[in-house]
Amino acid sequence: MAGEDGGGGGPAPAGPGAGVHSGDHVPAPIVTNGEAMDIRRQTSHQSSNGQEEFPLSPRVHTPNPFSRKNTSMDIDDYFSGPRDLQKHSKWPLFLQMHGSILPKMVVPLLWVGAWSTIITWLSLTETIPNVNLSISSILLTVTGFVVGLGLSFRNSTAYERYAEGRRYWSQLTLTCQSLARVYWVNTKEREQCSKEDLLAKITALNLLTAFAVALKHKLRFEPYTYYEDMEDLVAHLETYARSATQDDDVFKPKKPNVFKVVGEHLGISFAASNPRKIIKKAQSPLGNLPLEILTYLAAYTDDIIGNGQLPIPMTQTMACKFFVSVPGVRSLTDNPDNGMQALNDVMTGTERVLTTPLPLAYTISISQITWAYVMLLPFQLIKDLKWVTIPAAVCASYIILGLLFIGREIENPFGNDVNDLPLELYCQQIVQDLETVSARPRPRQTEWVQSSRNKLMFPHSESSYRVWAGRSEAAIRQALRSRPHAQYEKETVNSTATTVKTEDGADRV
Repeated sequence: MAGEDGGGGGPAPAGPGAGVHSGDHVPAPIVTNGEAMDIRRQTSHQSSNGQEEFPLSPRVHTPNPFSRKNTSMDIDDYFSGPRDLQKHSKWPLFLQMHGSILPKMVVPLLWVGAWSTIITWLSLTETIPNVNLSISSILLTVTGFVVGLGLSFRNSTAYERYAEGRRYWSQLTLTCQSLARVYWVNTKEREQCSKEDLLAKITALNLLTAFAVALKHKLRFEPYTYYEDMEDLVAHLETYARSATQDDDVFKPKKPNVFKVVGEHLGISFAASNPRKIIKKAQSPLGNLPLEILTYLAAYTDDIIGNGQLPIPMTQTMACKFFVSVPGVRSLTDNPDNGMQALNDVMTGTERVLTTPLPLAYTISISQITWAYVMLLPFQLIKDLKWVTIPAAVCASYIILGLLFIGREIENPFGNDVNDLPLELYCQQIVQDLETVSARPRPRQTEWVQSSRNKLMFPHSESSYRVWAGRSEAAIRQALRSRPHAQYEKETVNSTATTVKTEDGADRV
């Protein structure tokens, strides 16, 4: 299994029971918590300088679990979501179907068309004598205002939830980047156990990714750990979700049949599955996986502070939330945006957005008012439009019901619909950011400040650090003092030169 031998993170740390086997390249088995872990054979390669390099082993040729780049674009995937923002369509917006609510409006529009046809046929034919179903169009004006007000309230509330969900995930990305810098740059590696500290830092960065992925699954009512992008991230942690996943009777949803899939794409409520079905069928405690991951991160943060690896108070504040017990004085470090507390705020905030939808009374009332308005349209249009009432009612219903369905579509921004937030893309962004931070060791000041390519006064001077280092401090400060005037002096010289040439009438400047 890739998660057992560090398939994406280099060599595994040497445990207390590790032995040394000479004469081959097979690392000794590692004993962790009493369990021996088998390490696959790693093939060594010779680099250009003759030193051996150990590439990532094993090389896993599988699609990135955090990306949808490898997904197909068949009819089933085309109408599924969330939408991949990295893909671009050159079709005009009014012709694009991916992300449109038109598939979910097919059945309602067919119903409106059939209803309008029946009303028009009964009114304009002599099948049933003396039947006139037309009414005054004044009702269209009176009820239209109420419908517009209700739909506006519905859509504004739904988009507010959508935008708030995006803000929380943006805060999660910011917090992961900040904690990654604290763990990787500010946390020192002790000389006597530098390799163990390095591997512990890599594990902490992986837990940041695990927190984001676990939060994504929790918001989608997926409480277990058998998912492709989750299994190897938390296999080494003792959590309720992992224990429940290992049960023999763990519930795994079956792949829906064709009729169910088509029904969901068409928005038929009877075909929709209960999103909480997996949680309801659980036979063991499921716990709260993001919160349990957060406890491991908090324990690691406490350890690096306790053993002196994070000695600076400012970086300690960035890593976690502190309280200074001073009577009557609020601590300057009591900042809810710091480290562990920020991750906890994101978790509870997204759960609040998920579990606090628009009150059911509002949802039912607005839906009933809108459908009543749509059903009354043919009665008000038939007197003036005759047979044109049928297409006119369908077009008007498309506009009105479209606004109603959009509010329903974006009300839960964490689901799997096309217009939901692309949480996979956000998790992939966090993975890439953490990989970027950990790609190089902690930068040393002398390596980049004293570089010959460091042009301190660019664009005013092309001189490098070595040139300025050979000058006196007074000369450097004089250059800094003159730098703001450089642009104005150049303009003054050009202006003066032009004036002299004009007054003399000569060709000299």
